[in-house]
Parts: sequence; C-alpha cells; structure tokens
Amino acid sequence: HGVAGLSLRHAAAPRTAPRAAAPSMCGILAVVNSKLSPEALRLQTLTLQRLVRHRGPDGSGIHVVETPTGARCSSVAHERLAIVDPLSGNQPLFSHDRSRSLTVNGEIYNHKQLRAELKDPTAFRTESDCEVIVHGYDEFGVDIASKLDGDFAFVILDDQTGDVYAARDPVGVNSLYMGTGLDGSTWFSSEAKPLVTGGCIDVRIFPPGHYYLARGGEEEGRLVPYYAPSWHSASAATQPLNLEKLRTTFTAAVEKRLMADVPYGVLLSGGLDSSLVASVIARLKRKRFLEHGKVDDLQPVKSFSIGLDGSPDLANAQKVAEFIGTEHYGFTFTVQEGIDAISDVIYHLETYDVTTIRAGTPMFLLARKIKAMGIKMVMSGEGADETLAGYLYFHKAPNGTELHEECVRKVAALNQFDCLRANKATMAHGLEVRVPFLDRGMLDATMTLDPDFKLTRKGEKTQFLEKWALREAFNVPTEPFLPHEVLFRQKEQFSDGVGYSWIDGLKEHAGKVISDEDMATAPIRFPYNTPGTKEAAYFRTIFHSHFPNNNYGNGIEATVPGGPSVACSTAKAIEWDEAWSDPTKQDQSGRFVDTHDAAVA
Repeated sequence: HGVAGLSLRHAAAPRTAPRAAAPSMCGILAVVNSKLSPEALRLQTLTLQRLVRHRGPDGSGIHVVETPTGARCSSVAHERLAIVDPLSGNQPLFSHDRSRSLTVNGEIYNHKQLRAELKDPTAFRTESDCEVIVHGYDEFGVDIASKLDGDFAFVILDDQTGDVYAARDPVGVNSLYMGTGLDGSTWFSSEAKPLVTGGCIDVRIFPPGHYYLARGGEEEGRLVPYYAPSWHSASAATQPLNLEKLRTTFTAAVEKRLMADVPYGVLLSGGLDSSLVASVIARLKRKRFLEHGKVDDLQPVKSFSIGLDGSPDLANAQKVAEFIGTEHYGFTFTVQEGIDAISDVIYHLETYDVTTIRAGTPMFLLARKIKAMGIKMVMSGEGADETLAGYLYFHKAPNGTELHEECVRKVAALNQFDCLRANKATMAHGLEVRVPFLDRGMLDATMTLDPDFKLTRKGEKTQFLEKWALREAFNVPTEPFLPHEVLFRQKEQFSDGVGYSWIDGLKEHAGKVISDEDMATAPIRFPYNTPGTKEAAYFRTIFHSHFPNNNYGNGIEATVPGGPSVACSTAKAIEWDEAWSDPTKQDQSGRFVDTHDAAVA
C-alpha cells in the first residue's frame, strides 16, 4: 500500500469550487521536421506519448501535419489531466482558421485580460484558459510568452508556413525538455523519457523564461530569452521593507491559483511556507463565502502531510491544521518503504541529484495517497527559501549583495531542483501542484527587496531568524495566521523534517549496496558529475538502469547539475565558510550548518 498510518480529524465532504476556465495540466510531446512519413510519425508519437501518460490520464490528442514542401512532417500530442470542466477541452487546441495547433501544459491566470486585448472577436471553441495562447500568437507573435501570467510549457505548429514556436514559464515550474532526433528533427516533451526512448542524439532542458522559434524551412531554430527582470542585478534590489505589500501580494498569488472544478488540497509540512499557504487558503474560502454565499466554501480545505513516525513535520502539521481548521490527513512511512520507492522516484524525477531524491521520495509517496483520495490539485510552498534566503547556510552570507546574488542563482536553478521535484513527484500520479511563492508578482516583491532585510541578525530585535520579513508580514496578533511557535519555527528542509532517520537510513542502505570497489571505479563509469559518496553512487547507478542511452552521448546525464553543496547551497556560496571547503562537511542536509538547532556539523 505504499504508505500507512492515515489519521483523519473529521469526515470528508464533497465540495466544488466556483467554475473557472479549464487549466491544461498534462504531458506534451512534439516532433518537428521528421523525415518519417505522416503515418509512421503518427505511430511513433502515439507510442512514445504513453511514457508521459501518467501526467494526463484523462484524455489524449494528436495532430500530424506535413510541411509545406511535403519533404518532412511534424506532430503534436497531448495527455490531459482535467482539472476544470473535465468533459471538454481536449487538445491540441487550434487557431480560428485551424492553421495553427497548440499543445500546452499549464494554466494561464490572466487569460481574461489577454482575451480582452484581442482584436479578433471570434468566439473561442473551448473553456480552456490556454486557448488564448494560440489566438494571442496570431496577434502578438513571439511576444505572447512575455504577456502570459502563469505556469506553462507549450508548442505551436503552423501548418501553412511550417513555423514552430515553443515557450516555458519564467521560472520553470512546469517541466520541458528538447532534443534532436537522428534525422535532424527537433523534439519537445514534458519529460525526457520519450526523447531517450526515441533515440534523440541529445537531450536538453528547455531553459525557463525563453521561447524557441524556427521559421519554416529553417533546420535549426533559436532560443530567445523573454523574461529578464531588473532584479537579476543586485543594483535593482533597493526596495524598502513593506510588510503589508508582502502580505497582500502573497494573498493575491494564492487567490488566483484557487481555480478548480475538482477537489483540491494543500501540502502542509508544518513549516513556515506551506503553513502560510494553507492559512491563506482557509481565510480566502471564508472571505469568499461571506462575499458570495457559496456553501461549498464552508467546507474545510483538505491538508496533507507525511513523515516517519514521530517526525517534526507530522507534529507541526497537525498543530497548524487544528489552528487554521483544515481537514487534515497525516501519513507515515517507514525508511524501508522509502528505500523501496527509490527506483520509481528516480524514474519519474529523471534525476540523480541527492537532495531532490531525498525530498522527492516522501513527496512521491504522499502524492499517490492524495490522488487515491480523488484529489487532483494541491498547493505547495516551494520557492520562498530561494527568494527570501530561507536556507540555513544563508546565515553565513557576508553581506546583502552576495546574499542577493545567491538568491538569483537559486531562483535560476529551481527548474532543476525544487520545481522539478514538485512537478514530477506529483504528476507521476496525475496530481497537479501549484506554487504561489513563484508567482511573477511575488517574485518582483521579494527579489527587489533590499537584501539587507534578508540577512539574519541573531540576538537582534528584528531579523533574528531566516525569512524574518515573511514571518513578520504575517505576524498579526489580533487575527493570527499561524501559531506563534510555527510562524517563528526554524527552517527545516523537507528531507530533514520528515524525520532525521530518513536520510541516515538512506546513507546506511547505500553503504551496504555500494562497495568500496564501486567507488574506486566511479570516475571511470561516471566521468561526468562523478558521485563522491556511496549514496550518490547508489542513486546514479539506478538512474543509469532506467536511462541506459545516456552513455552514448544523448546528454540526459548533463541535464542534472553537479558541484559541491552545503545545505542546498550553490557551489559559489561554499566560499562563505572556510570549514565548508572540507568535502566531508559538504552534505545537502540543513543539519550540516552549525546554525541548525540539531546540527551534526
């Protein structure tokens, strides 16, 4: 049964949120300029799209078109997860004259505003919020990606000109890969599996905040950045601390993500970030009931947590749930159950990064339980630690400028770590995750803040704890959002918070199955990102068992970043503490920073 130990505070009740446009969470696959015949390409695409069907078990669609010259053909395919309006909205979506086809994974929160900007008054064919993308492309051209407020990955094919346009959201909340086929075709996919199985000669991450354009007849397209916020430079981070703005911006980010016609919930680890998400959802539901009188909004939101028996997260999540009034489900798992799931986790996450697997395993187990309960969408707290310097190693930042530059590096890498984990660990079971801390408005509010306000100043009256600004923004004693001890609880990384013995047990298991001889030959077997620990070698060996082609130059192993890290730091930040230059002190667990209350360093 995967995980056990279900605890329920009170009986569940069916509920439905207000109707909204239909988001298109799913798996996408596109093959452009293939030398195969239309029939052969159709069969190949249908076969390979099964590899992303877990992302969208509610429906499939495919469109195959010959290029204007007839020498090549292209396909776009889609596996749909129906979040709103489950009876319609299958893809691909088409332009009004059906000359352009769109396959998209995402939700567009400003679709109504964009629709109002369109000059063509022709009625849309579907209720999908994503249909505005293809009509927007007709009017705005390549600028459409920069106009979208949402999380997305999409490909547009022009049947008449042969043009191809693809784009990914600014931070990379939704996954997207690209590759080159043996015949020179260009491939795009939500996950790398179809590219590897299809024999692509390279597999690359489609960079967040970019669009891809290839005009008809061009063998190679070009990637163009469309998202270049001022805060990429530390000189733009000058805004004074405005606690009310921080609170209202985050509340708005959560509110816009509350569109769903299916049961939804919230991941509640009991830490600051997920607890704030849950608290704000509960308040918004009460507010919505008072304004619109919808009885459904009186039903408590469902919250979910997971941990080893007696773990810090389970206890704190229960405390928060009782305080804010959610219908809480706490699940336990054993170290052995986690180890048993590792191979599946690596297959679905498509990574061998140690922290991503450590944290992804309990999230993968939890997502399966949540989906089994009929939930299709959850909200989560990823992103706050990167934007507000929440990891414990940030305590060592020498000044505001270096802290800000590290935050910029961390946000840029989210698509390879936390966003990858959150997206794929949940979509492995057809469960969608939404992350309000990475809303564009929230990014601007947190990343333009003067970084001196993010520094930790132990013993002072303010900034005495990491992410103090966020904590203080929601410190409203007259109508508290959270219990004080949770609002000011020290940062606990998810892979630690589920129970310290989870990581310890993983390391112990890896020590049994990976020998000293295995480690001695690791540089020969894994010349790229050579694993430095038995745990890393264990993960890498399993990764290669799932993706054997990566020894033949197709590049999938190069989609996983490497380098030293302490408590999730980048390699650059290791310079902040001389002790961290010792490889034996380089572990991604937060307990390897001496500022942790349970430090092992």
